[in-house]
Amino acid sequence: MTLLLALHALVAVLALSVLRRQPRVGAWLGVAVLAATAVYAVAAGTTAEPHGESWIWVEALGWGIHLRLDGFAVLMVLIVSVLGAFVLAYATTYFDMDQRFVRFVGIFVLFAGAMNGLVMSADLFTMFVFWEITSVTSFLLIGLNDESATARFAALRALLVTGAGGLCLLAGLSLIQIVAGTTAFVDLATNTPAGTVIDVALVLVLAGAFTKSAQFPFHFWLPGAMAAPTPVSAYLHSATMVKAGIVLIARMAPIFGDRALWQWLIVGAGVATIMIGGARALGQTDAKLLLAHSTVSQLGLLTILFGIGVPIATYAGVAHLLAHAVFKAGLFLGVGMVDHSFGTRDIAVLSGVGRRMRTAMVMGGLATASMAGIIPLFGFATKEKSLAALLKTTDYVGAAGTVALVGVVAGSMLTVAYSIRLFVGMFGTKPEVAETELHHAPSLGLWLPVYVISLASLVFGLWPSAVGRLLDAPASSLDAQSAGELVLWPGVNTAFALSVVIVIVGVVIARLVPLRLIGSRIRLSGEEIFRAMYDGLLEFSRVATSRIQTGSLLAYIAVTLLVISAALVVGVLAGFDADLLDGVIWFDSAAQLVIAVSMAVLALVVVFIEQRFVAALVIGGVGLGCAALFALHGAPDLALTQVLVETMTIVVFLLVLRQVPQRFEAPPRWAPRVLRVGIAVAVGGVVALFAALVSGSRTAPSSGISYADLSLPEAGGKNIVNVILVDFRGFDTFGEITVLAVAALGVANLVKMARREKSPVGDQP
Repeated sequence: MTLLLALHALVAVLALSVLRRQPRVGAWLGVAVLAATAVYAVAAGTTAEPHGESWIWVEALGWGIHLRLDGFAVLMVLIVSVLGAFVLAYATTYFDMDQRFVRFVGIFVLFAGAMNGLVMSADLFTMFVFWEITSVTSFLLIGLNDESATARFAALRALLVTGAGGLCLLAGLSLIQIVAGTTAFVDLATNTPAGTVIDVALVLVLAGAFTKSAQFPFHFWLPGAMAAPTPVSAYLHSATMVKAGIVLIARMAPIFGDRALWQWLIVGAGVATIMIGGARALGQTDAKLLLAHSTVSQLGLLTILFGIGVPIATYAGVAHLLAHAVFKAGLFLGVGMVDHSFGTRDIAVLSGVGRRMRTAMVMGGLATASMAGIIPLFGFATKEKSLAALLKTTDYVGAAGTVALVGVVAGSMLTVAYSIRLFVGMFGTKPEVAETELHHAPSLGLWLPVYVISLASLVFGLWPSAVGRLLDAPASSLDAQSAGELVLWPGVNTAFALSVVIVIVGVVIARLVPLRLIGSRIRLSGEEIFRAMYDGLLEFSRVATSRIQTGSLLAYIAVTLLVISAALVVGVLAGFDADLLDGVIWFDSAAQLVIAVSMAVLALVVVFIEQRFVAALVIGGVGLGCAALFALHGAPDLALTQVLVETMTIVVFLLVLRQVPQRFEAPPRWAPRVLRVGIAVAVGGVVALFAALVSGSRTAPSSGISYADLSLPEAGGKNIVNVILVDFRGFDTFGEITVLAVAALGVANLVKMARREKSPVGDQP
């Protein structure tokens, strides 16, 4: 598994570098890798036990990539790889052989590899790693046409929404790790954690899943992503990326699906998404946008089936997941073929397409009928199974199951209506509209993937029992009690009666209700809300920056010092103990006291000095006083070092001051001298008090004792200071030497600059 994922990355790198001038070669290499992945998945699916692999990154911390190929992962890998191979082959004809296609091939293959890694993840941390890679690569694919402002904004919107969901997912899985000690799905199923923290974690995890799978209220980013080329839409937004959240829900529902909080969040978001997506699809004339909103609606159904936590619904979810991937990929690619051949995908303008492309009309009819749930297509069998499952969920989850059933039935009526609208608009002849001109007939690379995928809906529908048996392993890998069967003719039962009612009402809606009016009546626009929030955030950032980043160095220093002092004060007040000051030795001799007072006086004098040169000298006096204190404490080497550093610092100060005015600028009105002195004294006092408290709160022996004991036997040196600098803290010393070397180079440059300015023009140095 890890080798196949590495091959995806390798092909992506080759396509973006070595094979830039031969993008077709890179594309067909990608097809080969995807095909090999599908073959591996089929071979692994024939084994009884799941296959697992791990790549340990940091063993001590337990960090690594853990993969597990069980039945559900096999199904998802097949969907990702097989449809990916078809779409990539389709793209070799759809795109021009330019740099845009080069980027598409490389990013597409990388995305496919990340998606395969996501569906094979054995734990939440591994899934999160691949989750974020899919977010970044999908951003690049959606914004593939980087010259289009619409595409760029759509890509940014998708990245921000899914990225925010990724942060929620990270927070949720972190809480689960803290409480349960693991994020592996198998371990969580064995020992399911509980409590308030877990409830919060589940809300965060669902927020991540809802953003990725375009569930209400995060559904708005998906239709906007249709600014991407058709192959991107067909792959990311029907079969793969939007299914990432569904995969997460499918893995978590058997573990936490019995919680009322989980069930109502799933049902509420799913039903709202079904209805909003279906209603908005009715108001679209752009075929891709119609399919995008229909995808939103279908994802709501999948969220309910997988998330409600009932075994029979899980099986129905697995079946409809496959059906949706097949018919929606065929529809997206079919729309792209018509757009490529006729120059438009506007169903209000297209007319007579079916008479000129009869085979395409038949294939489009098969995929559309499968989406609408018409017998004998595969979508009918999975829809019947879904209705039958939801009818039984009321026995398990009560009111939540009833709400889910009503929402799915109402949404299915809208599905029939917009499916009729799509098919008639794409292939019908409109008397009031002139027949659309055919620019060129579709090539083999365009129509073959469309026909093969569309025929799959018919073949799977005619033999649903065989397909259903193959779905037992994926369903049971999620929930051991999940099992079922798919049939072509279910008999006359409640689910079939509901299907008949759904079709009849859907036809009535399509024929009698003004469809554009339906879409226009929906005032709740997540896209408008997002744009308002996005613009508001930018405006807030602009205003905040203008207020905070004033350009005043004095303000920056004052704020920084006050914040640090406030933090120290909070720490002192939280654990203040006056007894800690009892053991503090303030000075050992009168000389120390005199030097300390002199340093304090010099520091205060700086405030009243108006000339920069004199202020620098006075500050240097403070540093030399510190060197004197070192000498009085019996550390002549430290004193010498302090003198050298202070001397160099003063020299640097003076060289810099040559380039600035001689006197200080007048302070701003908001910072009079009293305020500046007060801040300085307050900060100095807080820092001094904190240092005194820290020195008095020592409970363990000083590390200096260990240094003294080890200096001679371990390092062979009698000078403890030298041993510490060279042996015990050698890396620190090396860093300090590096800093001094850089400072010396800076001083040398300043000296040379001063000499050049002093020398007359043309003189030799």
